[in-house]
Amino acid sequence: MSAATFLELLAREASAVEFEGPIIAARAAGADPAAIEELEQAKVEALKVRDLLKRRARREAELSALYDTAGDLAALRDLDAVLEAIVRRARQLLATDIAYMTLHDPERGDTYMRVTDGSISAKFRALRLAMGAGLGGLVAQTAVPYATADYFADARFRHKDDIDEAVTEEGLVAILGVPLRLGQRVIGVLMAANRSARPFHQEEVSLLASLAAHASVAIDNARLLQETRNALEELSHAHRTARAHGEAVERAALAHDRMTSLVLRGGGIEDVAAVVTDVLGGSLAVLDDLGRALTGDVGELDQEVFEAAQASRALGRTVRRGDLLIASVDVGGEQLCTLVLRSDDADERILERAALVCALLLLFRRSVAEAEGRVRGELLDDLIARPGSPGLADRARRLGVDLNAPHVVVVAKHAGQRERAAFWASSQATMRHGLAAGRGEEVVLLLPGDDAGGIAQRVAAELSASLHGPATAGASGLPGGRGPRSGPESGPGPGPRQGPETGPGSGPRSGPEHVARAYLEARRCAEALLALGRAGEGASAAELGFVGLLVGDGRDVRGFVRATLGPVIEYDARRGTALTATLAAYFGSGGSPSRTAEAMHIHVNTVTQRLDRVGKLLGEGWLEPERALEIQLALRVHRLGHTSTPQTVDADAI
Repeated sequence: MSAATFLELLAREASAVEFEGPIIAARAAGADPAAIEELEQAKVEALKVRDLLKRRARREAELSALYDTAGDLAALRDLDAVLEAIVRRARQLLATDIAYMTLHDPERGDTYMRVTDGSISAKFRALRLAMGAGLGGLVAQTAVPYATADYFADARFRHKDDIDEAVTEEGLVAILGVPLRLGQRVIGVLMAANRSARPFHQEEVSLLASLAAHASVAIDNARLLQETRNALEELSHAHRTARAHGEAVERAALAHDRMTSLVLRGGGIEDVAAVVTDVLGGSLAVLDDLGRALTGDVGELDQEVFEAAQASRALGRTVRRGDLLIASVDVGGEQLCTLVLRSDDADERILERAALVCALLLLFRRSVAEAEGRVRGELLDDLIARPGSPGLADRARRLGVDLNAPHVVVVAKHAGQRERAAFWASSQATMRHGLAAGRGEEVVLLLPGDDAGGIAQRVAAELSASLHGPATAGASGLPGGRGPRSGPESGPGPGPRQGPETGPGSGPRSGPEHVARAYLEARRCAEALLALGRAGEGASAAELGFVGLLVGDGRDVRGFVRATLGPVIEYDARRGTALTATLAAYFGSGGSPSRTAEAMHIHVNTVTQRLDRVGKLLGEGWLEPERALEIQLALRVHRLGHTSTPQTVDADAI
């Protein structure tokens, strides 16, 4: 054996294993060690020559591929075909199982799979890589080539479940990625990968980078070519559309600026509608989600208009019906508003922008109302459940509620319609600068005012109308100022009946610590109305007569007597008459004038005259059973008041 044998092996491009053959044969023939050593050195030199020839052949193939790619770019006809050729050549030259290219998506801020060669996974071909995620995302973020011999064992980049699942499904292990760059900007990544572990040499990185540079040029040339074509097409029509387009853009921009400015200055839907009619002319109506007009009036709207509004929401654009333009907006399937324009101007974009602005205003109002309603409800809950908590008055003041001013607590019992009742109560509290909260089968309101009975009646009536069912409201007043309540004294003579809350010292005092007591009294009033069969009505303790003595927090006995018998007692005090005594004797004798006269030692005609005077002072219906019961109770309490210290007379003395 001689060195010439290795030259023959080089000439026929034998594999590296075959270069061991001459040495094995020499040993088998019994060659001396010096000859074997000479053959070993010849083998090493031959293998070096073999590797050099192989690298040169590969470099020649690479240059040929790059030359072919450059030729494709020079005759650019189809960008997709050029990119596919680059990826295919990258796979062939690097002898990898797969090659692929991702491009940057400026709208979503990530990269998406543009071209693949050798891929077998649909999930992998649809993969998107966030900037910095996975090897490809890291290359796109840093603009530096990266290679890994074992993807899942490499901790240099951020692994994400969706990316790793796609790589696993594709079966990839070794991955090389180089950036696609235009100047300093990275527009994508060119990658080659193997389904088994392998290192990537610097020559392979350089080759892939060269192919990536060609791909970048192809993409940029295609973009420039498309832009040139688009520019030529636009210029061909510019002379016919420039003036009309310019006017439309200027008008739309003006309308948009005006509407934006209005919103920034705190303007409302009425202001936006005024801008639309000023620009487009005609008349405009803005309808809410229930079809009620928020502003404007375009006459009677038929069913066809509402069907057009539904179509507008489905299509996301303006719909025309006759001489009307209808633009409707919804969010998550929930209708927000509909704009109905009667105008000869058919600029739909301005109407659609106005609809979006109105929808945003309504959403903002709704969000503010919901947030404020939650805050107001939490505060009222704390006032009721935790009256001693610090900072309640300050929290109320920030919401525009002065707890030291006169207020009324109203408890409204409803028929289980919690959401609708709570929404109505929250709206009322916001409009009237009060508080509202839902508590089980009732809603609680704290409203400014001093007419507890009137407010309870109004709440019962309006909530019943909103719920389409009876709502029963009880109320209790919180007088203004600090300290004991000092309501006005009732004057003499006939007039509206005053209730227990009108007397001094009655009812809860003012301040946040007394809201809970007022709530309990209002709740008892509502329950008393239901027990009396008066569902759907509203009242405070004042309107419940002697029942108010039982449910009222202050048990104002003096006020009850004054409200029931005040005109008669005052008449006796001024005239020196005995109407009160006569009235007591009349009821004591079972309503018999003759027995009353006998008991008082007066003529029966005198009794009749006195009872007539009583009737004028107390008003009609004073002998009705319920009213008569209250008068008898007041007479008994009045008599006790003359035989005991007035301050000690209360309901327990009855």
